Amino acid sequence: MSNLNYVEDNGFNYTFGGKGNPIIVLHGLMGGLGNFKKFLEKFPSLGYQVFMPELPIYSSSLLDTNVKFFAKYINNFINFLGLKNVILVGNSLGGHVALVHAKLFPSQTKALVLTGSSGLYENAMGDTYPRRGDYEFIKKKTQDVFYSPEVATKEVVDEVFESVNDRKKVLKILAVAKSAIRHNMAKDLPKMNIPTALVWGKNDGVTPPDVAKEFNKLLPNSKLIWFDKCGHAPMMEYPEKFNDTVYKWFIENKL
Repeated sequence: MSNLNYVEDNGFNYTFGGKGNPIIVLHGLMGGLGNFKKFLEKFPSLGYQVFMPELPIYSSSLLDTNVKFFAKYINNFINFLGLKNVILVGNSLGGHVALVHAKLFPSQTKALVLTGSSGLYENAMGDTYPRRGDYEFIKKKTQDVFYSPEVATKEVVDEVFESVNDRKKVLKILAVAKSAIRHNMAKDLPKMNIPTALVWGKNDGVTPPDVAKEFNKLLPNSKLIWFDKCGHAPMMEYPEKFNDTVYKWFIENKL
C-alpha cells in the first residue's frame, strides 16, 4: 500500500491517499485496514481521495462505545479535515455508522456504499459467542463469515482471537453489538434520499440476503447488487469485482 500514508493527528488515526472526491471507508467490528486493502490501493488512481479512519471501538469509554458516538466521531473527522460531499463506504458495523451519519448529517453525506451492513438485523456470532480460549471455535466462526473459508487467513483469525481473549475488548464488542440492535434504522431509512449502493453476498450468514432486500425496499434511492458465492465481506472475497462494481456505480451516479 505504498501510495497510502498513515497519520495520527488530533485524536484520529487514519490512512489516506489520492486526490479528488473524498471517500471515507468504515471498517466493521472485527475488521481493519486489511479488509479494504485492494479498495484503498485502487481508488486513489481513479481520481478519488480515500480515507480510512480507525473507529475508536477499543479506545473510547464504555459509555461512548455505540453506533451514534462513532457516527459523530466520523463527522468530527470530516470537519477536522475540512471535507465536503463525502462518500461513505462501510462494511458491517461500518455500514451502520455510515447510515447513522447520513441520518444525523445529511448535508455532509453525498452517497453511501453499504456491504453486509447492520442497521436492520444481524446475527453476529450466534448465541455461543464469545468462547474465549478456544482457537478452533473462533477459527470456525471467522471462516463462517465468508463463503470461501480460505479467506479467513491465519492473520485474520489471529486478530479475532486476540480481541475475544482480551476482557476489555470483549466488553466493548458486546457494547457495540447491543448498540447496533438498539439503533434499528427501519423507521429512518424511508426519509433518507441519499444515493445508496447495496453490495451484498448471496451467502451472507451475518446479515442475510433478506436484510439486503429490506434495505433496498426501505431506502428510496438505492440499488442492490448481488455477489454470488459470497459471504459477509464482498470487498475481501472478490476485491477486484467489488472495486469495479463500486466504480461503475460511482460513474452512473456522477460521483
